[in-house]
Amino acid sequence: MSFIKNILARLFAIWALLFFVVTLLIVFPFIAFAWIWKDPARTRIFHRISQAWMGIYLPLTGVWLTRKGKKNLENGKTYIVVCNHNTLLDVPITTPWIPGANKTIAKIEMSRLPLFGLIYKTGSVLVDRKNDESRKASFIKMKKVLEMGLHMCIYPEGTRNKTNQPLQPFHNGAFRLAVESGHDILPAVIFNSNKIFPNNRTFYYWPGHIRFHFLPPISVAGQTAEQLKEKTFNVMKEYFLRNGPG
Repeated sequence: MSFIKNILARLFAIWALLFFVVTLLIVFPFIAFAWIWKDPARTRIFHRISQAWMGIYLPLTGVWLTRKGKKNLENGKTYIVVCNHNTLLDVPITTPWIPGANKTIAKIEMSRLPLFGLIYKTGSVLVDRKNDESRKASFIKMKKVLEMGLHMCIYPEGTRNKTNQPLQPFHNGAFRLAVESGHDILPAVIFNSNKIFPNNRTFYYWPGHIRFHFLPPISVAGQTAEQLKEKTFNVMKEYFLRNGPG
């Protein structure tokens, strides 16, 4: 049975890749057209495009998404959305389906890919992690994103979680940004993306259900970045364990 599943998963992977390329070519002119506008309008347009894109792509590759806790995002308020990170599929989940336009933080290398690079330039704050000046500049840019009324989505684990633990240790950046900008942390947890697109398998894609849950915001008032980091980590870990990956 596992042998048959592995074959089917690779056939699904071929379909998912081909369909991604085809849909990318369709939406690319619309994303390029969005560059006529400046931010934040550009990112808001991109958010609508990405919702339409992934609203078609995910179901037609066998993935259905449910969201819970949208009421935890107060209308008109801007958050630093802190999310767990398991696979490359997480970005196509967070970018369109966080309620409200947002940018994420991404490696500058992604912006150098043909066509796909423009998507990262549009929806991300780019950083060269090997360059101290780039890291400092990205922090300033993230503050400006928040000032424009856009959410910042940050994966505080820093990279995909390839362990058997619910979360990897968090880095400080998101929480220092929260303290310095005064914007609350909004924890979010993705379930099951690693079952659909696992890190430990090559060219494997298995249809399934992804859950994207938004937890109550954590106020920055009176807290240090270290305290925020510890509290957010514990809240997300406990929620993950309590609600299970199933």
